[in-house]
Amino acid sequence: MEREAIVEMLEADVSQGLTDQEVEARQAKYGLNTLEEEAKEPWLLKFFNQFKDFMVLILIIASIVSAFLGDWIEAIVIIAIVIINAILGVHQEGQAEQAVAALQKLSSVRTRVIRNGQQTVVNSEELVPGDLVLLEAGDVVPADIRLVESVTLKAEEASLTGESVPVEKDYLFEATPQTPLGDRANMVFNGTSVTYGRGRGIVTGTGEYTEIGRIADRLKGIKQEATPLQLNLNQLSKWLGIVCLVVCAIVFVVGVLRGGEVLDIFMTAVSLAVAAIPEGLTVVVTIVLSLGMKRMADRNAIVKKLLAVETLGSVNVICSDKTGTLTQNEMTVTRLYVAHKTYEVSGVGYSPLGDITPAGDTNTAADLSAPELRRLLEIGALCNDATLQKGEAGDYEMIGDPTEGAMLTVAAKAGITPSGLAEDRTQQGEMPFDSERKMMTVFYDGMDRDLLALTKGAPDVILSRCVAEMTADGEVPLTDDRRAEILTQNTDFARQALRVLAFAYSHHETVDTDAAEQNMVFVGLMGMIDPPRPEVRDSITLCHRAGIRT
Repeated sequence: MEREAIVEMLEADVSQGLTDQEVEARQAKYGLNTLEEEAKEPWLLKFFNQFKDFMVLILIIASIVSAFLGDWIEAIVIIAIVIINAILGVHQEGQAEQAVAALQKLSSVRTRVIRNGQQTVVNSEELVPGDLVLLEAGDVVPADIRLVESVTLKAEEASLTGESVPVEKDYLFEATPQTPLGDRANMVFNGTSVTYGRGRGIVTGTGEYTEIGRIADRLKGIKQEATPLQLNLNQLSKWLGIVCLVVCAIVFVVGVLRGGEVLDIFMTAVSLAVAAIPEGLTVVVTIVLSLGMKRMADRNAIVKKLLAVETLGSVNVICSDKTGTLTQNEMTVTRLYVAHKTYEVSGVGYSPLGDITPAGDTNTAADLSAPELRRLLEIGALCNDATLQKGEAGDYEMIGDPTEGAMLTVAAKAGITPSGLAEDRTQQGEMPFDSERKMMTVFYDGMDRDLLALTKGAPDVILSRCVAEMTADGEVPLTDDRRAEILTQNTDFARQALRVLAFAYSHHETVDTDAAEQNMVFVGLMGMIDPPRPEVRDSITLCHRAGIRT
């Protein structure tokens, strides 16, 4: 459907977005942007589900037989064991559900939208059809969205279509109802992620009315397979039942053949069967699993189903996401390389608190007025689409690409901010990042009384297009030996697990995209890392000691 038709149908505004009143009305009509969860089992149903186990059924039968034989104490004890076992199981599963619900609230995706003509950040659950959403590299797509603007936008759709390569998106593409899902270049879908470029679009579907929501709807009702422990206990129960029946039959037949009273012999055989049933087995298993569940919860490992604890004993490999799980998800610049000098940067995360010092001399502050160092930080701040916002609690929130957030932060540590630079510099053009070029360029005037193209990108690509280097003595020719020296420094940073970007600029009279990334002046390198969480090292070591690969 054409862009104008979508906008008209959803009564959207591609410049101002929805108003608060429109959002409230649409939330009342369409509900929250969440997938409908399967109805939770009521407490009573969970309680009765505990009695489905074959061993529990045998115990109940044994209790009835004991009561029939007049052994009321035995009957009451068996029933008490069964009830306590059921209560323990329901209690542990209930606690796990509460913990999972709390985690789901914490993991809510934050989304940039335009409402009332202003850019703001909202929880993805609050999105409604017609909302104007802003997207850029690194974002998780929060709903099904029809693009109305895109700049070299690519999306990773493997979770939806199985396509392993990022898919190029184009808001001008016109799809039809017959266009396959993977070919709808004018759409991005809930649950996928933006890998390159940026764009904006109108929300067309939320919650159950997204493509991922339709898949989730088809998956409802799939029965869970029994765990190995359940299978083994059921098998044991069946064999116990068969053995008890066979033994009872043998005792009864032998007793009758020896001339005993039929009723007495029958009562003896039944009593033998009841005595042979291990009444304590079920409750012992439940207690052991509950203890395991409790110990794991104390270590922040939540198990939703009690019987699943047993299967964890077979784990020998743990597959974990890296960003945000093993790391803090806050890219931080820790090294700078400018004009033959290496600098260290202190501080972690997006807080502008930190110092820039010469490498190996943290007691001496760097000369932040040095033109070459300042130019490096200025390019990092201007060739950038991210923003830093200070929260009410004094912490800083980054909106945009984490790498660009790290560049803004290191510039702020030197007192350089985009707003401050904008006072005498104006952006005149842009060449967005492209995976083929591996560079991004912006054009700014007001710098050196000249129009400059400021470029960042992969070090090898940047260096191959540079003919000079900025030093304390000005621009000097870039020799092959010096080029090799810079690449060696890049390799050294990479060996320290740093992600490295190179920065350069070129002089122009007008915005010339064809010549912008040629004959450039190399400025320097930035090395950055997403710091690991403090507890990760000990956790991985503990896994290895337990024979678990990660």
